[in-house]
Amino acid sequence: MSKRKLTRRQAWRVNKVQEDRVKRANQRSDRIDRQINEGELGSEQQGLVIAHYGNQVDIESQRKDSPGEISRCHMRSNLGTLVTGDRVIWMPGNPTGVVIASLDRESELSRPDNHGTLRPIAANIDYIVIVLAPLPQPYANLIDRYLVAAESVNIEPLILLNKVDLINNDNRAEIEKLLSIYPKIGYRVLEASTQSMDGLNELKSVLKNRTSVFVGQSGVGKSSLINVLLPGVDIKVGGLSKGRDKGTHTTTTAKLFHFPDGGDLVDSPGIREFGLWHMEREEVLDGFIEFRPHIGACKFRNCKHQSEPGCQVLSALERGEISQRRLDSFESIARSLEML
Repeated sequence: MSKRKLTRRQAWRVNKVQEDRVKRANQRSDRIDRQINEGELGSEQQGLVIAHYGNQVDIESQRKDSPGEISRCHMRSNLGTLVTGDRVIWMPGNPTGVVIASLDRESELSRPDNHGTLRPIAANIDYIVIVLAPLPQPYANLIDRYLVAAESVNIEPLILLNKVDLINNDNRAEIEKLLSIYPKIGYRVLEASTQSMDGLNELKSVLKNRTSVFVGQSGVGKSSLINVLLPGVDIKVGGLSKGRDKGTHTTTTAKLFHFPDGGDLVDSPGIREFGLWHMEREEVLDGFIEFRPHIGACKFRNCKHQSEPGCQVLSALERGEISQRRLDSFESIARSLEML
């Protein structure tokens, strides 16, 4: 299908909008330079990005004489993209400060947009907490997609089964079967409930002094967990859509909060699933951690791990070192990439 051509008037409007944006950006940059040169800003200091709003960010002071103080700041145009969790150098101003430099990231959580371009959404994350619940119904393929995404950015994933108070005789066996494989291959699985309060102390202990982000389908209870773990924050809770058992999105921007006993949590916009269309087949394969010892040892360099002779992945399957369910999950994800 050919792209629709713009009329001369429409093309003029598009160009005018772009020109206005560039003009405003240049004016903002000139104003910031003037403030710095004329000494209108305070001294340089380290800070933490705790929220991002378009061209501005909220910076939390790291100074000992003003810990926790929050300031709204502009960003210098040459900084690139800043995200919640970034550590920066900034200068306070009245009423708005300026971020003048960003420090190196220890980790970066990204996801592709609809065009396949990777966009960072949080930085310096220690744990990706994959939140599941009996409803909406969890699926192995969705869990594996989150795990592959976590492995691809070298951030440790934790699997959290929330709303365990909803487990009953009708769904217990299926949920236990679904999750039983993950501890065997090295992943930690936790359980919790904000209704019965089960498992919350263990969860707090694991997350203490670490920076974490909760991901998962809408409706699994991320906001309810945050409200319990962070008293007084009062994150808006979204219910399940009637008739579909799917959640409604409630969070609109990534924000960083501090646990009372230490550690941080980034509440990110609702993510129904991680898109992996930016990844190649071999990158997805590497995201299945139990496959790694067998990758590269196959008879054929371009082995697809399907029916080729001398495939070490299939040999590991026969020996019980790899499960058929996880191999099927890999194939499902790989096929979805090949169809794009």
